[in-house]
Amino acid sequence: MSNVTNTVINVVGMSCQHCVNAVTEATTALPSVSDVNVDLTAGTVSLSYDSDAVSLDAIKGAIDEVGFEVA
Repeated sequence: MSNVTNTVINVVGMSCQHCVNAVTEATTALPSVSDVNVDLTAGTVSLSYDSDAVSLDAIKGAIDEVGFEVA
């Protein structure tokens, strides 16, 4: 049985559509991450994920790896 979790992550340094694409691609490449919505104005990434398949730390790590700071 899946354990779907919805979360909002504050991300520093996103400023353009390229940033949105990079963060979206990095997070959706992880297992069970879906419904990714990047809000440049608010500096947030909201998404759903199965916490049995991927950890929140792994998601934050993927964002960090593409050059953005998780606040």
